[in-house]
Amino acid sequence: MSTDRSFASRQIGSIGRVHFTRAVEFIRPMRGSNRPVLVRCDDGKYYVLKSAQHSRHGHVLANELFAVQLAKLIGLPVCDAAVVEVPFELDEANCGDASLAPPKGNARATNLQFGSRYPGEPGKVLVVEFLPDRLLRRVSNLAGAFLGGLVFDLWTCNCGRREALFIRSATEENFDYSARLIDNDACFNDGNWGRPLAPLARTYDRRVVYDGIRGPDSFEPYLSFIENLTVGQIKECAQDIPPEWYGDDSQAAFALARHLYKCRTSVREAVLSFCSARTWSAPLERHSTCSPLLPTDILEEDFNGRSRSGT
Repeated sequence: MSTDRSFASRQIGSIGRVHFTRAVEFIRPMRGSNRPVLVRCDDGKYYVLKSAQHSRHGHVLANELFAVQLAKLIGLPVCDAAVVEVPFELDEANCGDASLAPPKGNARATNLQFGSRYPGEPGKVLVVEFLPDRLLRRVSNLAGAFLGGLVFDLWTCNCGRREALFIRSATEENFDYSARLIDNDACFNDGNWGRPLAPLARTYDRRVVYDGIRGPDSFEPYLSFIENLTVGQIKECAQDIPPEWYGDDSQAAFALARHLYKCRTSVREAVLSFCSARTWSAPLERHSTCSPLLPTDILEEDFNGRSRSGT
């Protein structure tokens, strides 16, 4: 198994602000239950857009953006995220059944959607969802993507199965694929922010990606990265989420960030349980290592650190 950790070599904590851009051209619909679409934006780059219109719960867009920023924080291979404004005229003319527009009667002047940066220019990069085992074992960042991804999914209580894309140049056949972790909308209890988090994850459905596990050390440096995060770093990952994506409930967003901070020290125990499990492809059990409730003094503050009384 390859141990390339180029993503993890980035300085922990330096993620930068979320990019905001505007869609200017509809390219094509994409596969997926959320009816994603590929667009070109005014920054000259391509993005796969998701809309809350076709989502299971109201926190899908917030979950995606928050999870990507957290994953970048600990050096995981994810596609860069952006907040994309989709002009209503572009949406109406091109998207059809995959419309990204908000429900009728919504008074918002803009249509902000979650955008996942397409890894290159369509036609010049090969993007696939499946690789046979012989190619999967050669993925350049296999350990970083799937062992680091498992640690991340345990920490964020990802209720969905781990998903990934594999990319390489479409013109250079001698290059191995690299992986990108995608579809993080089921993190944080599948959008149920009000429930306490406990380590939970469902693994990638190909056991070969876990063949390199030799014990807890196989999950480094990601395990230590998470354990050493500060609450300020976690909150920073959520600072650019549009408030309408989480119902303008800044207290719930702040509470989620604080609970992620509290739960970070429980992940190692969950990893140990995973290492001792016989069937890695089965859903992991919940662990009771996280506090069942947040302290009331935390809930008295909103996401920006102000008290509810405004003092």
